[in-house]
This record gives sequence, structure tokens and C-alpha cells, in this order.
Amino acid sequence: MALGWLTPDEWVRSPRARPKALSAWHSPDYVAAVMKAEEEGSVSDEVRRRYNLGTHANPVFAEMYRRPATAAGAAIWAGENLKDGGVLYSPAGGTHHGMPDHANGFCYFNDPVLAILSMREYGVQRIAYVDIDAHHPDGVEHAFATDPDVLMISVHEERRWPFKGHLEDRGVGNVFNLPVPRGFNDAEMRAAREDIILPLVQAFRPEAIILQCGADAVTEDPLSRLALSNNAHWAIVEALNGMAPRYLVLGGGGYNPWSVGRLWTGVWGTLTKQKFPERLPPLAEAVLRDLSWPGRAAGRNPPEHWFTTICDLPREGQIKPEVRERLDALGARMTAWL
Repeated sequence: MALGWLTPDEWVRSPRARPKALSAWHSPDYVAAVMKAEEEGSVSDEVRRRYNLGTHANPVFAEMYRRPATAAGAAIWAGENLKDGGVLYSPAGGTHHGMPDHANGFCYFNDPVLAILSMREYGVQRIAYVDIDAHHPDGVEHAFATDPDVLMISVHEERRWPFKGHLEDRGVGNVFNLPVPRGFNDAEMRAAREDIILPLVQAFRPEAIILQCGADAVTEDPLSRLALSNNAHWAIVEALNGMAPRYLVLGGGGYNPWSVGRLWTGVWGTLTKQKFPERLPPLAEAVLRDLSWPGRAAGRNPPEHWFTTICDLPREGQIKPEVRERLDALGARMTAWL
């Protein structure tokens, strides 16, 4: 809004998903447990063991039901409102670790799964799910690895929690995982985009595309060791736009508030074909200067360009031999799949 890129008629306040809607994939007893944990502000040892609530990764907090239920509501709403085509962006979505009967990786409900199920309710059958978050989308793969009408592509850091998404995993054949090493750069993501992601999506001919655009894969994020600039994400956002009549973009992970704000704002700018300024105007700069990141060294002394720019400098580099080898292996699988 500070950039003048978002007008009141371009955004909708998300409805909050009701328990019955969440139970399209999540077990009703688990949904009830999350609601009760929010209401009471604590969980018993039995609930902690059974539903993985009240743990370090899935803490009890004031809006632990309302917040994810609202993101899930956006996903379900998107299924209905994309039935005749269009593009929607839900930056608060992308909680791809949530499981049917327990919380997982700070994901209490799995809005990508609920979006796919909602699309199915409105007649959309073939769906391509692309995930470029630094972490593997284990909840989404759990839901659809055996569904021939869902194409799943994930680019994620190897040997990073949840330690899934191996190169050889394939479900019924439509699962393509690319685990990448630390230092994965813009040139390598470009190769993944051109050699694997776009050919697979084009060949699949989906009726809808969902992109989980996690901001935790950029250099500044503390929870990965990848070396991407935000330009790499935006290039994928742009390349997938128009490859299916329906396009839903989800935010996903991201733990540096400045890199998240700049990257996700740029997603919207890419979708709406805005001109990216070399220097942010004062109102937009003020938004970034008002952010804080206590407890992190980078947050105590952030570099000036986190306040004044939206575009990172490109982070190019050589394509590492192990990346090339994995791309070739997926390419061979893709050729056989085609």
C-alpha cells in the first residue's frame, strides 16, 4: 500500500475457516484440541503427546487457532473464487507441514492441502503444486503423493528439517523433489526453473497452479543456508503465471522480517506487473524502518539496503556438480514420465 501497488478493491479480508471446513482434511478431534488449547492457554501432557501441541516447534500462543484458521479460510475461499479462473495471492498461507492429526513445524493447519481440496469441490481436478520454501512440504506430500492428478515439485535444502523429500521419492510418479546443498544460488535456481519446474508443469497441463513461495530460502534468513536473492523467487512467480487458468500464490516460511517484507511485496509487484523502484519512496521505507528483530545480531545492526530497496542484488554463481547431477537425474525421470 505504501508503494501505491495495492488499492482497496484489490484485497479481501480472509474469512476464518470453521471447524467443519478444517475437518475436510484434519481430524475433528485434533481441530477441537487446537481450539481448546487456545481457549485455555495450555495443554496437558496427554494432548502434547497425542497432537504435538505445546512443544518448542508448536507452542501454545494467544491466536494459535484463530490465526491458522484464518489462513486456511483464505485457502478454502480461494478454491471457490478461482473456479472460473484468475490469480490470487495469500501471503499468510503456505503452512505446508501440518498433518491431519497433529501440528508440525509451526504449522497447525495445512492450508495448501485445504486449497487443493477446495478446488476439487469446485470441479478443478488437475493441480500442480510447486514449493520453493527452504523446507520440504512434508504435509502436502503426505496428502497427495498417491494422487495422479496432483503434480508435486519441491526445491528445498538437503539435510534440513523435516529431513524428507529425497531425490528418489516419487509417490505414484508425480512427486519430484530437488534437495539442494547449502549455498544454492540464483544461477542454480534458474537451472531448476528452466530444466525441471517449467517443463514438468507445461507437460502436466494443470487446471490450476499453487506456488508456495517461502522467503526462508534467501541468504539473509536464519533458518536455511541457501544463497538466493529475492529475484530468483520473483522469476518463478512470473514464469508460472499464465501456465494454467487458475493461479494461487502462498507465502510460506520466512524468519527475517525485512527479507520477508521485501520478497512478499515483490511477489505482489510481479503478479501485478509493477515497476520496481531503485530506491523505495519515503512511505515504504518507513514501513521497513519500523520493523524490529530482537534477539538476532542482524536485527541489532541491519544493513541500510534492507530499508531502502526492494530488490536484492543478484546472487549468481557456478552450478555446483552435485546440483547438476541431481538436475540431470530428475531430467531423466521427467523424460521417462513424459
